[in-house]
Amino acid sequence: MAGTDQSKANLALTLGGPAIILVRPQLGENIGTAARAMANFALGDLRLVAPRDGWPNPRARSASSGADYILDKVKVFETTEAAIADLDYVIATTARERELVKVIMTPETAAVKLRALAASSRKTGIMFGPERTGLLNDDVALTDASMMVPVNPAFASLNLAQAVLLVGYEWFKHGDATEPERLELVNGVPATKEEIVGFFEHLESELDRQGFLRPPEKRPIMVRNLRSIFQRAQMTDQEVRTLRGVISALIRRVPRGKGPEKGPEEGG
Repeated sequence: MAGTDQSKANLALTLGGPAIILVRPQLGENIGTAARAMANFALGDLRLVAPRDGWPNPRARSASSGADYILDKVKVFETTEAAIADLDYVIATTARERELVKVIMTPETAAVKLRALAASSRKTGIMFGPERTGLLNDDVALTDASMMVPVNPAFASLNLAQAVLLVGYEWFKHGDATEPERLELVNGVPATKEEIVGFFEHLESELDRQGFLRPPEKRPIMVRNLRSIFQRAQMTDQEVRTLRGVISALIRRVPRGKGPEKGPEEGG
């Protein structure tokens, strides 16, 4: 259960989300790994229609990697009609075109639709077929729309847990407030502009002293290039202090006034 933090609130117990309906699933292991995928993305309502090997299934529990709270609340039905009776909107997952008039969505579009329905307190579900054959047309006919995953057409096979994981991820992503990009700070806090400018001035004064920023007419371009390099680093206050310490250590080893007679051939 790497990455599991038992001290955190279990979102699956509070966020709701669409029911995951497995129609005639075959292997207990696949039910367990599907439950694990649900737990990853805070989906807690698992429904089984006529599981081939019956229920409960010990192999499902061993394959769930700790998603026991989902398996403990599994609802088992004899028919697809019974499994979806209390739902307002159901999407069928399919890997092929059907001879049915249905809206066909990508997982992302389906997630947006399901989120909108959830906001209106409507109960929803996503239906998955048996591992070998997928859903029958009679099952798909009971649903409101179909979902097709854009995959390599030469190898469009997804196992049950992969399919549940993929649609679960899309559903969770559209309600998640995680920043798309953030700076992971291990030591310190982001350096202030005052600290960064102080570092620039320290560096440039020592480079001037050693004769590096020459000839004079090229100095502004060289300074801008150096500042641009360090700005891209998004330095912390600790990193700025470290770099200033590096400068101080280096200049102690170079006698004053013994820098190069001629600056580098710096271009624009």
